[in-house]
Amino acid sequence: MRFADIIGNRKVVQALSSMADSGRVAHAMLFYENDGCGALALALAYVQYLNCANPSGGDSCGECPSCRQMSKLIHPDVHFVFPVNKGPKTSDDKPTSESYMAHWRELALANPYFLESDLQKALGIESRSGLIAVAEAKSIITKLSLTSVADGYKAVIFYLPEKMNQETANRLLKMVEEPPEKTLFLFVTHAPEKVLQTIFSRCQSVRVLPMSREEVVGTLVEKLAISPKEAEAKAVLSGGSVGNAMSMIGDQEDYNRYMDLFSDLMNAVVSRNLAAALECGEMMSSLDSREKQKEFCTFATDCIRKIFMTRQNLHNIAGILPQEQEFYGRVASKCSDAFCTKSVSNIEKVVSMIDRNVNSKILFCDLVNRMYLSV
Repeated sequence: MRFADIIGNRKVVQALSSMADSGRVAHAMLFYENDGCGALALALAYVQYLNCANPSGGDSCGECPSCRQMSKLIHPDVHFVFPVNKGPKTSDDKPTSESYMAHWRELALANPYFLESDLQKALGIESRSGLIAVAEAKSIITKLSLTSVADGYKAVIFYLPEKMNQETANRLLKMVEEPPEKTLFLFVTHAPEKVLQTIFSRCQSVRVLPMSREEVVGTLVEKLAISPKEAEAKAVLSGGSVGNAMSMIGDQEDYNRYMDLFSDLMNAVVSRNLAAALECGEMMSSLDSREKQKEFCTFATDCIRKIFMTRQNLHNIAGILPQEQEFYGRVASKCSDAFCTKSVSNIEKVVSMIDRNVNSKILFCDLVNRMYLSV
């Protein structure tokens, strides 16, 4: 992955390139993105540039042995850590990232803008929450204690450090704070507020911004060979995330199901039909897995944002499909700004409780009741 391959975020690319050129390389960095906006691609391009034998023009050459290894994600001095759990694709009793490394490489090489849900599908753990456990810390400490193979930078790229437990963070803390020479820790997060403070406070933070609609459209047309009109429709809904846009093209069935469920819920709430609203709560709790429940919560949050934007007469940037404009206009006219704010806050609490394995029927029943009372 070269800087030239990065979509958007040219200021971040320029900053990373300048850091490398000046030799003032931060030993720990936290890339904060919205899911699927390219922080992982930036981290990969940055490490490749640092280890390139023949960099020129502010980018790696793409041809030296180090670049060729990075292009296949097999560089011996670059290690990857991501949330895992037991699943059918490994026989390890206590799986680590190494247990799933082949699946990780396959996914990241095919699409470095993948979503968190895409990773879970690739690892076969859709019905379970991934975790970065203490075994990962032991493995990383062992790997980093060895001399680098290529005499360049050693790097560990953590995908979703917010999934790291306290014990893991404690094991890694001293090495993150005082790493061996030419050793980097790069963290890619979707929720910096959930990253343990002991890790967060030792990192230089980099905000990876969502892409423009034009950048998303161009990427979809180039990579998926779809029509500009179809790409435009997906870009409107993507929130600046190439990962989201690609996922919608592959999972139109999920989008339709979530939209039907959300519209039934809002129609019941604004018409003051509590029984129908509670029935929608039952349907939410019966989604296939906890990860699907969280996906729906993310979808619902975006829909409520569209309701709020409609109320503010910001139709041009709301990202609403033509066939859905009547629904959003009608619902927006019957609820308040306070309803939108309260509902988003309540949905975020539900996601937090799902991660803590709270009974989903109780969570969604309470959520529906709160939305009914606040409309």
